[in-house]
Amino acid sequence: MDSLDKLTIDTPEQIAIEFPLAGIGSRFLAIALDSIIQTLAYIVLGLLALFLFGGQLAHVWRAAWNWSQAIFILVMFCMYWGYYAIFETLWNGQTPGKRLAGIRVIKETGRPIAVFEAVSRNLVRVIDQIPGVYAVGCITMFLNKKSKRLGDFVAGTVVVHEKKEDAAEPFFNLQAATPIPAYQVSKLSLIELELIETFLARRLDIPPEVRVATARRIAERISQKLGCERPPSDDEDFLEVVAKQCRDSLLYR
Repeated sequence: MDSLDKLTIDTPEQIAIEFPLAGIGSRFLAIALDSIIQTLAYIVLGLLALFLFGGQLAHVWRAAWNWSQAIFILVMFCMYWGYYAIFETLWNGQTPGKRLAGIRVIKETGRPIAVFEAVSRNLVRVIDQIPGVYAVGCITMFLNKKSKRLGDFVAGTVVVHEKKEDAAEPFFNLQAATPIPAYQVSKLSLIELELIETFLARRLDIPPEVRVATARRIAERISQKLGCERPPSDDEDFLEVVAKQCRDSLLYR
């Protein structure tokens, strides 16, 4: 059963960002999907090796079969140990299985993971798997509120559910009649987009003076990250434009 707990991070702008933690159910679904993908890849590689190094080539080059076995084992080793780390590094904390299951690995601070976290958490996977069915990992996840396995403790990571498009939908009030500049939204991290959208979703419940001050602080932070001047217009309009451009891009879909 998936955990209903959430990871709550208080930003310097005094806005709480919540990430729903992924439990054992969704994480095992992701592992099962990834295992199927890996198994299919092993089969394809095995058939490819048999085709390339077997048959007539084996008669011409006697060592062909031995070389094919060695290469196959090396490739399997790299795929087994590198599959999770490479995908989680390149896909912002996701493997194909995690993407299909709707979960993602992030740092405990809410920021995206880097190479160090991706590699370190997966090196410990061999311990979490003991005795072959992730028994150690399951026991560890049951014993802590954040459903962290040993690899997560080592890397300082957690696994969270992806937010659905209709979850905590921001309130947009922008009706721009003038051309809107295109910002370099690729410079923003997922945590910064979450910060903007959390503010936009909750701003109607914030006292006016706090709302204005918070919007100004967030807009200053975002404009510095984007390397652009903060527009003289309303800060909330600026944040709305940035959020929409982020979501319209392929970066955070």
